Amino acid sequence: MSVATYTKAGAKATTPAKLDKTVFAVEIKNHELLKSAYVAYLANGRTSAGNTKTRGLVSGGGRKPWKQKGTGRARFGSSRNPIWRGGGVVFGPTGNENYSHKMNVTAKRQAIRQALTTMAEANKIIVVESLQFKDGKTSEAVKLLAKIGATKNTLIVVEDKSDDIMRATANIQKVQVVQANYVNTYDVMNADCIVMTAQALKDVTVWLAPKAKAAPKKAEA
Repeated sequence: MSVATYTKAGAKATTPAKLDKTVFAVEIKNHELLKSAYVAYLANGRTSAGNTKTRGLVSGGGRKPWKQKGTGRARFGSSRNPIWRGGGVVFGPTGNENYSHKMNVTAKRQAIRQALTTMAEANKIIVVESLQFKDGKTSEAVKLLAKIGATKNTLIVVEDKSDDIMRATANIQKVQVVQANYVNTYDVMNADCIVMTAQALKDVTVWLAPKAKAAPKKAEA
């Protein structure tokens, strides 16, 4: 499977890059796996900021509002009762909640393969021989992305997040840079176009290619 390839200047390369079928052309059998990986990424990045006080933590309420009997009103021992205004909160967040989702490594990598396959089938993967922006100029990055047709939500995958690349792309809207071994399902599925350097493509392939199973050892006679 070949893919559109460009030089570092944005010109069409004579030799197109090839995508590994074990990474970019897998059979998508489990559609729920993509959703699980997508949701897990969001859940694992969620922080527990809410923090409420129970009736024991709210200040005041040490005195009984009125006597137990004889008033005709309901019995109350404290004005910090949860059903009173200004009282405590029942079963509210404490700031210690854990919203993370667990996925094993095999499932995570298979989900990334499926996401990359979806993008490859839609011809949304572009390979650039290398990314070099002199002095980190944003204008150079904008021109290059326009030449190769990456004008929408773009995920740039590089082998190394150098200072020049990060400086050149930091102020471009809807452009995200990620290192090859940190590609994830969420970023891939949210992108309209994926731009990979040639070296990053090799790194992603080595990282995600299924490992060959070792042949069983024969028993000695």
